[in-house]
Amino acid sequence: MRFALILAATALLGACASTTESNTGRTATEQLLMSRAADQAVDGLRLPIPPGSRVYVEGRYFQGEGSNYAQSAVRQALSEAGFALADDRNQADAIFELRAGALSLEQMRRVVGLPALALPINENLNVVSIPELSLYSRRDRVGVAEFSGFVYDAHTGAPLGAVAPMLGEYRIRSHRVLMMVTWGQQSARPGEQDPGDSWREF
Repeated sequence: MRFALILAATALLGACASTTESNTGRTATEQLLMSRAADQAVDGLRLPIPPGSRVYVEGRYFQGEGSNYAQSAVRQALSEAGFALADDRNQADAIFELRAGALSLEQMRRVVGLPALALPINENLNVVSIPELSLYSRRDRVGVAEFSGFVYDAHTGAPLGAVAPMLGEYRIRSHRVLMMVTWGQQSARPGEQDPGDSWREF
């Protein structure tokens, strides 16, 4: 009987779960936020030149984490808009020089209660961490993308026009009550083309 009670207590104590985010440059969720924001930014992209023109996308000034995905999204948007893509600038009618105003993440957390704190305890700057003690907290993670650029003639360099800043945002919102009950976390499952909109789903 005593053994059975110990076994049951061990099972109850061991029946817990935790989530660990990786320590790479970007977690999967962060990559999803940035890529979805980039997709939204280029939705409906048009250039001030006739459709069917051969366009070379100049991306050497468009650098940073996620830039390759964003450039591919731009190329797809141009293709869907009826422009022909040129892989060589010498074969293009126009050059679209792309630049990024932003391609990163924002995070905001609202807490009803005491947020997590790091308090100094001596002159050596040692700190003690106090965990969050809240009745309710809300976390917003937002991918933000802003792109712009200008177009010029591939042969003469003459200006053909500019593209106003294109802005895209993608947001995941999660909630927590009494530091234990959570909802609103987004999940993308294999086979899903679009993991959905967290504003509508939760």
